[in-house]
This record gives sequence, structure tokens and C-alpha cells, in this order.
Amino acid sequence: MAAVVGIRAWPRPVLLACATLLVAGCYYAAGRLGLSQQLTADGSVVTPIWPPTGLAVACLLLFGPWCVPGIALGALLVILSLGAPGAEAVGIMAGNTAAPVCAWLMLRAVGFRVSLSRLRDGLALVFLGALTAMLISSGTGVGMLLMSEKLPTDHLGLVWLAWWVGDAMGVVLVTPLLLLLYRARLPPLSARWTEAVGLTVVVCVLVPLIMYSSISVLFLAYPILIWSALRFQLAGGIPCALFVSVTATVVARQEAGSFGKLTEIETMMKLQAFNGTLGLTALLLSAVISEQLNTRRSVERACHELVEALQHLNAGGSGTPEPPGGDTR
Repeated sequence: MAAVVGIRAWPRPVLLACATLLVAGCYYAAGRLGLSQQLTADGSVVTPIWPPTGLAVACLLLFGPWCVPGIALGALLVILSLGAPGAEAVGIMAGNTAAPVCAWLMLRAVGFRVSLSRLRDGLALVFLGALTAMLISSGTGVGMLLMSEKLPTDHLGLVWLAWWVGDAMGVVLVTPLLLLLYRARLPPLSARWTEAVGLTVVVCVLVPLIMYSSISVLFLAYPILIWSALRFQLAGGIPCALFVSVTATVVARQEAGSFGKLTEIETMMKLQAFNGTLGLTALLLSAVISEQLNTRRSVERACHELVEALQHLNAGGSGTPEPPGGDTR
């Protein structure tokens, strides 16, 4: 008989340390990705989409509070990469850590489901996880910069708005995508694969044409987004919205297309309004369609069970013997 070799599991502190470093590394990579698409508005640097907030909220929803040290370390690494930090770095790190934690706590309190299969889940993610919780990170960050005299008071409202919208967009666009990828399973080959490939080609070809068009036709992206959400729910709506938002951000940085003749402030406001409505449309429409489909499946399942029960009763009733006495006519 072959000998059985026991392999001792790694100690729990080592596993937690490795997991913390992994979360911190992913947060830092997401931060560098977000910083690569910066915009300048009235002398202030803003990021229209800040992916680390979406990553942090997704990690907390999937794995729990042990991710908090990794989120804090990742936020600190991002701040350090921007130059020599001052005393405000600790406050900004605390705000960027507290905001996802508050988002996670509020979503847990309302019974949020990571499947995003109900409209209430989409509404909770938008209004609690994104718009409400991200007030903490934006308010803390702007407050720290103001106290350290690194932010002129003339730019206070602009920087706060850009910070808040960027963090919120990270939650609206990145968190659903990560939750979707975590539980994704490849479906069997079917006719829907052909439609999915066709939709991907349409998105990759038409979206850049729409964005780079010198005529302002950004609204043409919405029929494509609606098609994606109606046919494939979150699996189609969220990736499509993220691709359109990133493409619009790249075009805005190049001052091309619909953003070519705008001032820096107008570019930022138009881009953030476009990205915000796009993300809200994709998330909420996908949630509504998913909820309707789940309700329909539940009704069909209940009807099927009812038919089986009636068939069983009829089969049992057909074997009942006739009462004694024979024909009474």
C-alpha cells in the first residue's frame, strides 16, 4: 500500500498575510489603471472612473472584513506612488478604506444579494454603496488636502464633485463586473453564442465610431447598451457600459469627437454625466430584466409542480374500486 504523505496546511497568519498582499496588489494595480486616464479641469487632476473603490466593495461583499487591511495598504501604496506624501496621506488612506467598508455594512443591512438578481439590489448598490458611501472618501480626501493647503479654495467644489463621481462610478461599473466574473460559468454552445459574438463585434466597431464622431451622437450608444442588457442582463449590460465609458474617457483625454470643442470644465461635466447615466441604465435595467426572468421561472416551476400533483391525484383516483351492489338500474 502506498504511503500517505500528510501535507500540513500553512498557518493562518501566513495565509492572511498573503491574502492581504494580494488584495493590496490588486488595489494598487486598479489605482494605476485609473490614474492612467486622468483629466485636467481648471488646473485640477481628476479621474472620471476610480476602479479601486469598485474592487474594494466587491472584495468585501465576496470575502468579508479580512480584506480591510489589504484595502488600506493598497490605498497607501497608490498615495505613495503619486509623490512625497504629507500628513494628509493618512487621512486620505483612512477615507478610501472607510468608504468601501461603510458601503459593505449598509448593503449587508438591507439584505443585498451579490447575484444582483433583484431591482432592490441594483438600487441599493447605486444609492447606498456608490452615492452615499463614497461621500466619505471624497469628503475626507478633499478635507485633508484643504487642511494641508494643497488645494485652493477656488477648486474645492470641482475637486470634491470629481472625486465623489469618480469613486461612485467605480462602484457602479466595476463592482457588478467583478461579482459577475466571480460566479461566471461558461454556458453550453447554443444560438446565443452567435448573438453574443455578433453583439461584441457591433460594440467594438460602432462605439469608437460614435465616440470619435465630430457630431455629438453619444446618445447612439444607448440602443446598443439596451440591446446588451435586454438579451444578456448583467453579463451583457455591465461590460458594454464599462467599454463605452472607458472609450469615452479616452476620447475626452484626446480632446476629440464630441469633446473636441469643449472647455476642460465642460469636458469633465459632460463625461461624468454621460458615464453616470450609462452606468445607472446598465445596472438598473439588467437588474429589472433579471428579476422578471427569475419571477417567470418561479411561476413556470410552480405550474409544472401543480400539473404533476394533479396528474398524481388523477392516477390515484382512476384506480378506486366501484362500490358493492353492482348495477342499480
